[in-house]
Amino acid sequence: LRGTVIFGTWHMHEQPLQRFFKSLRERPVFAWERFQMRDVLVIDHPLCQAVFSRQGAQLLHFQPTGQKPWLWCAAKWPQVGAIRGGVPVCWPWYGRHPSENAWPSHGWARLIDWKLLDSSTDDDGVRLHWQLQLCDWQVDLHAHLGDTLELRLSTEHHDELPCQLSHALHAYWRIGHVDEVALSGLEGAQGYDQLNRQVCQQEGELRVDGGCQRVFQHEGELQLKDHAWQRELCIDTGDSADTVVWHPGSRPLLGVSFNEASGFVCVEAAMAAASLAPGERAHLSLQARAGV
Repeated sequence: LRGTVIFGTWHMHEQPLQRFFKSLRERPVFAWERFQMRDVLVIDHPLCQAVFSRQGAQLLHFQPTGQKPWLWCAAKWPQVGAIRGGVPVCWPWYGRHPSENAWPSHGWARLIDWKLLDSSTDDDGVRLHWQLQLCDWQVDLHAHLGDTLELRLSTEHHDELPCQLSHALHAYWRIGHVDEVALSGLEGAQGYDQLNRQVCQQEGELRVDGGCQRVFQHEGELQLKDHAWQRELCIDTGDSADTVVWHPGSRPLLGVSFNEASGFVCVEAAMAAASLAPGERAHLSLQARAGV
């Protein structure tokens, strides 16, 4: 029965952006399209297929050749507002704003159109450079996509006074079913369980069925073991960030069906509030590769 459900889920809720790659005609490596009232950049390279939205410079779809998609994206997007899925850039705050309750969760960056300054292609894949300038801030997102995924986010501010910043690369990883995934590589890591509001230490593999919202102080690769799809993704959140593991469990998500929500788990690179001196840069990175 479980196999039937998973098989059905894959076909019913297949990544909506795969539609661009159904045609047998050859596509250019980079092509702008219009989808659900957004401008999206469709990337078709011999090593991978991918889609970015101009809004938020958000990587919404990534699929190395011969593999299932690595990223999950909601089938239906709101007419305005944030797109749920892919790798949203949460900036310049992560979660709720610390003092302004009416300001949007996860900041402005995922709601604003970014500029694509450069895109290039070679035998190793594609490289893109997105930029957002807002008030005294400059944010740059560099992406390298091929048979692996690499995102690098850097922030610089030009104010005369120190500024507070928190940010995240909030990745939604596509999986067969949330009940059948486990994260290894966090064993012994100290963290904070935001659902139970208490510190925690990870013992053994982390399973996320039933809901999870934990922040770990951790460096090095994690292995996302997806038993339903019989694959493993190795995810590295870098050495300058915390690792956040999140899934809503049975709690409803606006605009997302329960079946859809069973098809992702979030493993994110996040940096809590830091003070940046004038001219100082903050960096965040997220890398992933297929396991052996």
